[in-house]
Amino acid sequence: VQLVESGGGLVQAGGSLRLSCAASGRTFSMYTTGWFRQAPGKEREFVAVMTWNGANTYYADSVKDRFTISRDNAKRTVYLQMNSLKPEDTAVYYCAAQVGYPGSYAARDFSSWGQGTQVTVSS
Repeated sequence: VQLVESGGGLVQAGGSLRLSCAASGRTFSMYTTGWFRQAPGKEREFVAVMTWNGANTYYADSVKDRFTISRDNAKRTVYLQMNSLKPEDTAVYYCAAQVGYPGSYAARDFSSWGQGTQVTVSS
């Protein structure tokens, strides 16, 4: 599956953004999809994931209660609604997908990646 993110930009602290990830491929509904982010000089880190059947979602502690992952299988699109943004949320955000259940929610267990979209939160 090929992934293309959009929706990044510059926002003030406390603001909101919604990222989108458009996927190609007819079997998108069989993919667990996640969002990761990478800040300058830091490793890529897990943000949120939704299992392929939509039954489960998981979030990093740092974004819990502020970010929401969702998907629309008919549109083959995954979303990340980000509210109450903080300067420390500044990073390149990547969409990722793995058929079925990945071994873990670490980046290494996802085989398909988008090119990333920049999110910058000013203080």
